Amino acid sequence: MNHATSKVTVSKKSGTGNNYLIPLILVTSLFFFWGFIHNLDPILIPHLKKVFTLNDLETAFVDFSVFIAYFVMALPAGYFMRRYGYKSGIIVGLLFFAIGSFLFIPAANTQQYIFFLGALFIIACGLAFLETAANPYITILGDPETATRRLNFSQSFNGLAAFMAPIIGGKFILSGTEYTEAQINAMLPADRQIYLAQEAASVKGPYLVLGIIICIIIVLFAVVKLPDIKHEEESTDSNNGASISKILKHKHLKWAVIAQFFYVGAQVCILSFFIRFATTAAGISQLQASWYAGAAGLAFMLGRFAGTFFMQFIAPNKLLILYASINVGLCFLAIFGTGMITVYALIGISFFMSVMFPSIFSMGISGLGHDTKLGSSLIVMSIVGGALLPLGLGYISDLTGNIQYGYAVPAVCFLVVLLYAAKYWQPQQNHTNNNLL
Repeated sequence: MNHATSKVTVSKKSGTGNNYLIPLILVTSLFFFWGFIHNLDPILIPHLKKVFTLNDLETAFVDFSVFIAYFVMALPAGYFMRRYGYKSGIIVGLLFFAIGSFLFIPAANTQQYIFFLGALFIIACGLAFLETAANPYITILGDPETATRRLNFSQSFNGLAAFMAPIIGGKFILSGTEYTEAQINAMLPADRQIYLAQEAASVKGPYLVLGIIICIIIVLFAVVKLPDIKHEEESTDSNNGASISKILKHKHLKWAVIAQFFYVGAQVCILSFFIRFATTAAGISQLQASWYAGAAGLAFMLGRFAGTFFMQFIAPNKLLILYASINVGLCFLAIFGTGMITVYALIGISFFMSVMFPSIFSMGISGLGHDTKLGSSLIVMSIVGGALLPLGLGYISDLTGNIQYGYAVPAVCFLVVLLYAAKYWQPQQNHTNNNLL
């Protein structure tokens, strides 16, 4: 069977030429914004748990609403961008992002949990477009030899957001007033209604400001000219169109989808339940825990920069093997440890898991040629792991009455990443296209 080959061309529109600096800055900013919105979820989970008196499994539907959107929208995003290009896909994604942010205002006014979940779903539909576009766009804008390092660098700003979001969200969303469910139920009905209304309303300001900022970013993308990356196909295949069954014959892509499913599930479990875990396992307050969550975000950011540096000397798959092995050990410390050592274990996991997403992504789309956009969509679809695996953590926590036992879930996830990096990461020679990546 003859396989298509392709080469990459960059449309040199006026004002761009070969200068990738402005496109890199604008696209890299997207990594910060979707990192920021994702890392508000660890604040939202304990906050909504308090407002709606939820158990751990019910709070996991915050993550489910976000990451199921990736599964629903990733392929439509990929097909959209194959037809209309990366820039159009980015603008559509930003529009979803802004609309979802503004919907937090009526959600807070109605005080209905389902409306919060709906707003998060719409935001995440936009993020599916953004991640489907931005990840491959970064890998292509520049020297193919440095694609993985360049993507890790851009994703480092996702880490910066992971540091800032819990601290900012903790300050403006968490009230610092922590009542038990029994204390809330003991309030007079009028007092309880006022208290819960105030707690629900605290999300309005942060999400309104975020929506306005995203609108400004939309204008910038609309007016700034970006190079349009195109894949010119030269094929003797009777069917030149990419298909899922065809590109999944690339074993390294198929396993990248599997590894990314489990990695994202692990990341969401670690970060989204961080505050809930810290207040239970270490006995600290939510506001204190939000600062430690910020420290985990800082560790995540530093891990991205450190990983980008180390990849100059260590092959990405070997670094993944080392980091995944360390994280399995740290998960066991979080499960069986006591006190603050368990919180420090989660911070350590944040550092070592930081390079996993961009490394799996860039290795997974390596050699796909004209199938890169659809391959990117499949890897983005695998982010649905962030919707499903936290439900398992929440279920184990509720079943055992100990959230620490739920961290067996990310331990298994890191074992799958270890398997991918050790055995299945390398493209098959007959599928490798050396003209791309």
